[in-house]
Amino acid sequence: MRRIQVGLQERTYPILIHPGMLEEVGAELKERNIGKRYIVVADDRVGSLYGAKLMDSLAAAALPADLITFPHGEESKNLATIGQLASSLAGMGVDRKDALIALGGGVTGDITGFLASVYMRGIPFVQIPTTLLAQVDSSVGGKTGVDIPEGKNLVGSFYQPRCVYIDGKVLLDLPAEEMLNGLAEVIKYSIIKDRRFFDYLKKNLQAVQERNLPVLEEIVYRCCSIKAQVVEADEKESDLRRILNFGHTIGHAIEAASGYALAHGLAVSMGMVAAGKIAMGKSLLSEEDLAAISGLIADFGLPVSVPSDMDRQHIKRYLKTDKKAVGGRPFFVLPNGIGKVVITDDVSEELIDQAIR
Repeated sequence: MRRIQVGLQERTYPILIHPGMLEEVGAELKERNIGKRYIVVADDRVGSLYGAKLMDSLAAAALPADLITFPHGEESKNLATIGQLASSLAGMGVDRKDALIALGGGVTGDITGFLASVYMRGIPFVQIPTTLLAQVDSSVGGKTGVDIPEGKNLVGSFYQPRCVYIDGKVLLDLPAEEMLNGLAEVIKYSIIKDRRFFDYLKKNLQAVQERNLPVLEEIVYRCCSIKAQVVEADEKESDLRRILNFGHTIGHAIEAASGYALAHGLAVSMGMVAAGKIAMGKSLLSEEDLAAISGLIADFGLPVSVPSDMDRQHIKRYLKTDKKAVGGRPFFVLPNGIGKVVITDDVSEELIDQAIR
């Protein structure tokens, strides 16, 4: 079993990575004594896939547990869902000594984490991510939230899980489009922090596409290690943690402009290439490195340009409502080579137009 510690003083917690972890969660939680009862929160798809296996694991450890579900999809990530789930918890008599388990992808983790942070002003929760995107990114770091019509994740909180359990075996069942969704975030980590990891991804492209389990576990471990280091240094995104938003400034705007019909990872892929073009326009990135970044993204089957039929002005309107914008000026994370980035709000309208043209 591989273990990473996210060191946040009294909020420190482990990330445990192990094939077959899903079946061992009950015994693990029994030792940790996080809650007297557990409420598993999953969307209807993941609940039907893995809910019974997790409930069996909890039952084998003699841990009282219940499963509640909500409709799958980004469209459920809203305040109405939070209200409905909170009412369910209240109806079940859930109190501050109980804990939630987020079983699923990024949407489930965001919803469950936010719900845990506000129900009775805060109850414990743990993460069991079942998608590549959630395993390498959204399940670690404590960012929770929901969407409103004005933008993605505009209502949320920083609320750390007590533990993250990662089972690489679930990736073998993941639909191809969901693998792509996560690979965008994997590539992001290599560009912002680790040139050797970038080269590892190039070398192991075929192994990733063939779902080689040791390679997938290594990728998850490296991404979680990088994110843990960043979160330890800047838990609430006041400075360094903003580098994790590489590709997300324009990516989130593209995602919102599509009415969230476009998958998050695909939008981030476009956003990373757009950020690379802006960086080249500001003489921060060489043409060779931009070609390498675009090439790796394309080699994994991810898009490198914004669809021609998407309204560019619509994208730019969403840029101004980005939750990290100040005075309507968005911040951009720009690559300064492969493995390092800079953060700036000094990006002209002309460079943005060129990047998303």
